[in-house]
Amino acid sequence: MHTGNENNTIGAIPSQDFLDTSLYVNRELSWFCFNQRVLEEALNPDAHPLLERVKFISIFSSNLDEYFMIRVAGIEDQYEAGIQDRTIDGHTPYEQLAKIRSIVLQQLRQRNECFYHDLIPALQREKIEFHKVAELSATQQRALSHYFRKEIFPVLTPLAFDTGHPFPFMSNLSLNLAIELEDEENKALKFARVKVPSILPRLLRLNNIRGFHDDDGIIRFIWIEDLIESNLAHLFPKMRIIQSHLFRLIRDADIEIEEDEAGDLLKTIEQGLRSSRYGKVVRLDISSEMPLSVRKLLIQNLGIAERNMYEIDGTLGLGCLIDLLKIERPDLKDEPFIPYNRFEEESAAHIFSMIKAKDILLYHPYDSFQPVVDFLNQAALDPDVLSIKQTLYRVGSNSPIVEALMNAAEEGKQVAVLVELKARFDEENNIVWARALEDVGVHVVYGLPRLKTHAKLTLIVRREQHKLKRYLHLGTGNYNPVTGKIYTDYSLFTTNEQLANDVAELFNALTGYSKHTGYRKLLVSPINTRKRIIEMIEREAEWMCKEKSGRIIMKMNALVDAQTIRALYSASCAGVRIDLIVRGICCLKPGIVGVSENIRVISIIGRFLEHSRAYYFHNGGKEELFLGSADIMPRNLDDRVEALFPVFDKALIKTVTSDLDLILRDNVKSWEMNSDGNYSLIVNDAQPVNSQALFLSRSSQKKASFKFNVNEL
Repeated sequence: MHTGNENNTIGAIPSQDFLDTSLYVNRELSWFCFNQRVLEEALNPDAHPLLERVKFISIFSSNLDEYFMIRVAGIEDQYEAGIQDRTIDGHTPYEQLAKIRSIVLQQLRQRNECFYHDLIPALQREKIEFHKVAELSATQQRALSHYFRKEIFPVLTPLAFDTGHPFPFMSNLSLNLAIELEDEENKALKFARVKVPSILPRLLRLNNIRGFHDDDGIIRFIWIEDLIESNLAHLFPKMRIIQSHLFRLIRDADIEIEEDEAGDLLKTIEQGLRSSRYGKVVRLDISSEMPLSVRKLLIQNLGIAERNMYEIDGTLGLGCLIDLLKIERPDLKDEPFIPYNRFEEESAAHIFSMIKAKDILLYHPYDSFQPVVDFLNQAALDPDVLSIKQTLYRVGSNSPIVEALMNAAEEGKQVAVLVELKARFDEENNIVWARALEDVGVHVVYGLPRLKTHAKLTLIVRREQHKLKRYLHLGTGNYNPVTGKIYTDYSLFTTNEQLANDVAELFNALTGYSKHTGYRKLLVSPINTRKRIIEMIEREAEWMCKEKSGRIIMKMNALVDAQTIRALYSASCAGVRIDLIVRGICCLKPGIVGVSENIRVISIIGRFLEHSRAYYFHNGGKEELFLGSADIMPRNLDDRVEALFPVFDKALIKTVTSDLDLILRDNVKSWEMNSDGNYSLIVNDAQPVNSQALFLSRSSQKKASFKFNVNEL
């Protein structure tokens, strides 16, 4: 596949324009603004039910871990290599690391203040309590000690550190106890480490432990590390426990692959996964009570700088709080909803007949993801279906999508699947699925060298009346029913021949040696996405000059690409009204006089993760709308196979633009970026508009309307 990067020019925009570093937001600091907005969902007592607020503490914490594993690790590499190149906003790697540390410390203080002084007391009022082992009665402590010896002690491995024992290896995200000991016989001081096993639940529910007979309706938890600390004497007989201290490691988890050297990509990924568990340490979380001597020992043996050490009061690693959602307290959670299933409720007709009759657009999770699964299940069993081609990026465990593809192969269909092994943090799942698919005869490929395949495509070929008919599913999100319930994404079902031709050519490029670059309707990265997006931005500026009708709406997860940002600045200077809905990172600054006063940037943080990408251009009344998998980032435009697909049906274009308009009117869950790059929660006197709540209401109305119509019949 030719990259086409030689055509990635800005067109009519002079290259010297908009180069002032003050016009841009630092990519890393913008990410922290996003994670702060996530944290604010927990901080706001009116934002969500109580257990959902706890969930946002968990999401914030897990986001931060992942950020260090990938982004901070990369910046550390730059700094250690002596790279002094400045970012588009003028920061060196060292300056970024210093700002990151300052922000992280501040945010962790906010998180802990919220969790310990707001959420825990609120949970206690709802009869959900956290306890220390030392606070429990003697009878309860004996019951816990018995539980420890039976369920935890057998899987613990104490590791000594002295002249005869090397410093133990510690895996990524491991929670550990550093233990200072004294030999009772010779009074020699010793040091040991005990890993808190990740295979055991971090939060132990006391009500489920034998020996606890509470009948007061209170749900009680302890942290497993507290129980281990309380029973260290069982691990070190004839040793006096001086003190123990918790610490937690975060390592570089980005897998680098020299694909030209990798004859078998599957094995290379597996080896990379093993080595990533022991990548360099990029963050060391320690308890505030840890003495200087132990800190120095860890710093020296882990090979880190003091800037990598973070002193944290309280429990380390709060990502596990997501487990509290398992508590059966629906009154403390979001109200459950059943998404509208258009395929199921409109008729029992053949799915292919429905798609052939007209293009169908679904908006998940308000519209059910089940039709996507049914589409593949029906294709697997339909004797007239000849072949299925699909890309898989993140499918999750127990995937009905993969099961349908395996069934199709067993039914004799030609099934070709691109499994992206380099899908970060989903590599292990994808390796399992790749092997399972190969075992039943599916043609499995792993993508193109040096490019991740992120496009979301399915092509089904069916024989109808002695002719072949192609059916497409094109999406903005992954083929994962679990995330389909919590991520907002679009799904388009169509038989459009022009799109089918382009999708077929793209699959040929992915599975074979095709060097096709002449995509007519699809925008395909790294071939033509940036070029076409910038051309359409510039076209709006031209329409503004001719008819004063320029209008752009873009919804995405991130806006980083400098060339596209400059094109948007130029269009703003021409008077084009531009609305950007950017969930996460945004390096563009709106509202700067003479540069971006016609640009507005908002971010929605709510019950569902805003994941859909939509790019709308008014085009003098001949509206164009593209949906798909690509954000406006260099990695999506240059280093991935992405696909943005046009929506041709005018009614569907109107549906999406109405969705976007509703999001832009949100004044409950919407944050607006100021001209300095910071965000403010939108507060005004207008009628409250919560876009996600209104989409849920619309979904319920669709179901009610269907039932009413059926009853009328």
